[in-house]
Amino acid sequence: MSLSDTDRLAVGVLAENLSATAPSMVDDLDWLAAARRMSCSLPPALGEGLRQFRHDPGAEGLLSITNLPIDGTVLPPTPAVADSVQRAGTVPAAVALLLGLHLGEVIAYREEKQGALVQDVVPVPSLAASQSNGGSVPLELHTENAFHPNRPDYVGLLCLRGASDDVGTLVCSIRRALAVLEEPDLTTLAEPRFVTASPPSFRSGAPASAHAILSGAADDPDLRVDFNATTAVDDEARQALRRLRDAMMAVKSSVVLVPGQMVFLDNRIVVHGRSGFTPRYDGADRWLHRIFVHLDNRRGRERRDGNGAVLS
Repeated sequence: MSLSDTDRLAVGVLAENLSATAPSMVDDLDWLAAARRMSCSLPPALGEGLRQFRHDPGAEGLLSITNLPIDGTVLPPTPAVADSVQRAGTVPAAVALLLGLHLGEVIAYREEKQGALVQDVVPVPSLAASQSNGGSVPLELHTENAFHPNRPDYVGLLCLRGASDDVGTLVCSIRRALAVLEEPDLTTLAEPRFVTASPPSFRSGAPASAHAILSGAADDPDLRVDFNATTAVDDEARQALRRLRDAMMAVKSSVVLVPGQMVFLDNRIVVHGRSGFTPRYDGADRWLHRIFVHLDNRRGRERRDGNGAVLS
């Protein structure tokens, strides 16, 4: 969906008001509460689009919103350091939170980017060859935080600055891939015969245990896999995992994000990745804000100290 100029202006006013609300710090719970209240005042057409996506994400599992109020003329240089986050309540951070809080509760993970609610996705020289949001090599298809028991329901990506070349966010939905898979593989993928390793930043968590990749309704399953970190416990499962990746690649699409565009991915049915690109590290590289959203915040209450927004 593309916002009308009138709705773009209305979102901009809301974001500016939120940005000016004391203490103007993203991770402050009082400021987050103000963002939650203001999210109720989003333009009706935008609110309707978000609410409909929450009800049913469609076959693609993706919602794209364009013409959001991002002013590139006032942006600072694109960060180029590891673990870059947005702590200040800037207008772009406010936009991301206003939309995310209309879907559910914005959350973060204590062991990832210092528990920041708004995280930067930028190329980092020291991480160029890594399978991470700071890398520039092709990023393998994955469920966000596939290893974690409280994975995000949605991943939101807001584009502040586009890339000089076409950097595609790859998106693949199990709803599209299901028809490509054979019944024996579907049966195998629905059994706890797979293990997903946590990234180094989460090594203090519990040891990985076997899990199914597909769960829920057989005709409309949820998906949990990281093709870089998920392994099979036996050869039959290994072959099913390979064929699943082939099926996902066969139905993938690519979204080249532009400034003022935000996409929400339904992390329950979609895996995503990124094409490779060549950063310049000159302050004008691609810059996204990333947020995570939970629909049911009670699920992770035991992991959130003081009923806050950050999970262990």
